[in-house]
Amino acid sequence: AVYDFADELQQEMPPSEMDVVPTQPFEGQAPGTSGLRKKVTVFQQPRYLENFVQATFTAVTTPLDSEGPLEGSTLVVGGDGRYLVKEAAQTIIKMAFANGVGRVVVGTNGLLSTPAVSALIRRQKCRGGFILTASHNPGGPKEDFGIKYNISNGGPAPDGVTNAMVKATESITEYRIAKIPDLDLTKPTTHSLDDGKFVVTVVDSVADYLDLMKELFDFPAIKSHVAKAKLQLRIDCMHGVAGPYATAIFSELGASDAVMNNVPLEDFGGGHPDPNLTYAKELVDAMAGGKYDLGAAFDGDADRNMILGKNGFFVTPSDSVAVIAANADCIPYLAKDGIKGLSRSMPTGAALDRVAVKLGVPFFEVPTGWKYFGNLMDAGKLTICGEESFGTGSSHIREKDGVWAVLCWLSILAKRDATVEQVCTTFWVEFGRNFFTRYDYEQVESEGANAMMRMLEAHVADPSKLKASGRGITVVDNFAYTDSTDGEVATKKGIRIMFEKGDRIIFRLSGTGSSGATVRMYVDSYLKVADGGDVAEYGQPTQEALKELVAIAMDISQLKEFTGRDAPTVIT
Repeated sequence: AVYDFADELQQEMPPSEMDVVPTQPFEGQAPGTSGLRKKVTVFQQPRYLENFVQATFTAVTTPLDSEGPLEGSTLVVGGDGRYLVKEAAQTIIKMAFANGVGRVVVGTNGLLSTPAVSALIRRQKCRGGFILTASHNPGGPKEDFGIKYNISNGGPAPDGVTNAMVKATESITEYRIAKIPDLDLTKPTTHSLDDGKFVVTVVDSVADYLDLMKELFDFPAIKSHVAKAKLQLRIDCMHGVAGPYATAIFSELGASDAVMNNVPLEDFGGGHPDPNLTYAKELVDAMAGGKYDLGAAFDGDADRNMILGKNGFFVTPSDSVAVIAANADCIPYLAKDGIKGLSRSMPTGAALDRVAVKLGVPFFEVPTGWKYFGNLMDAGKLTICGEESFGTGSSHIREKDGVWAVLCWLSILAKRDATVEQVCTTFWVEFGRNFFTRYDYEQVESEGANAMMRMLEAHVADPSKLKASGRGITVVDNFAYTDSTDGEVATKKGIRIMFEKGDRIIFRLSGTGSSGATVRMYVDSYLKVADGGDVAEYGQPTQEALKELVAIAMDISQLKEFTGRDAPTVIT
């Protein structure tokens, strides 16, 4: 729905006063790859949230190339429903007023998925927006909260903006906030303050995003296939913000009973809203039973997704983005507009690379962080992209989009009249298979994790001491990337050890946790069965196929010794 704000009910408010509050910096407010994430108790410290929000306003006062001034502009505010979202939304609204913003668009009850915020910013031509989420991290009074700022293209703030935010957090002396009562955000309406100088429009959280999906996909064709093939679907929203979106969309597709855990809860029902084989156990168990043909799970803010087929057949995120790209002709808007380019994050399995070669389109390997994709999209160089961390997306917005990915898969199943496993097997026969796994070691002592990375960095300077059980090592480096759109250089984005036959081992520290360090180890091995060979080799268990390479990675990194961990927290 393209909202006509003038049509909404006007709630007039009395004249407002502004307050300038003295403050001083907090340490550690530098945003990571997806904003600032800390424990709720950290954000609840007096002035902590206000400091970061004010620093953000200070940093974005100077417009980027395509942006107008902050004063009088429109911002979007929304979050994933976790604990503290409602209170933080009210604070941001009051501070936006005091910092000269003209209008705030906020979802009902403060709810907006990350993809929906990106879509609203783009479709309503807003100046930017605040997203209140810690993504796939747990929620609750003692768990995680997060906040990030997206710019006018709908994507995460680029390095130049986040660097300015960091400087502002380090030098802040005061913040500005309007002395107004909390506003009613429970239903669509418009609140007008100071004779319309500041307006808060509360919108239906789902309507605009639902309209966008209907523009991109052929809902009647998907609905027809679901009915004709008697597809049994299982969609796990993990009590995150995906719930209202999935409920609306799958009702349209005649599969309203497919959606589970669809009520957003402040603590995600006590679960960990990370759509992987470990934390989405309820879905994994349901799919393993053989009743359902396609299963999907979403994280807290609905930008990540996991795809499963019948009997628990797992589609790796690295394969998922490649399969979508290879079958783009099944998806109406992609078939119509064509593919301008493909891109993946550096740690992601290399299946997408071969699709780009076949399609004859440019391919980009970028650091982890969706903002790098956004720059390429804005330059007209990129259409489909993905990360191994269950993120898949396209140029329709500037964020990864979990619900979009599931609709892509349903479109492919409908057009090919095939199962999830058949679609993947067909892909492997044509392109070969990248066996891929990721080992996550969560909340590791930072000292040990950093020591391990320093040891690996030493091998970059002198790789001669590396032993790899007879495998020829071709490259040892710390990944660096030069953005072809603006010339910005990103360095030290992960240690890569690359082998003669295309196998890769990668180590990096994640920037998405709220405490300690998360060590990620990635192992990627390519198999292409010769013509006339046994294609059943593509179906071998991933961990069995990668057993030797994983052992090499553990030996090279001395991961157990540095972290004190005998096993990873999560294996994907």
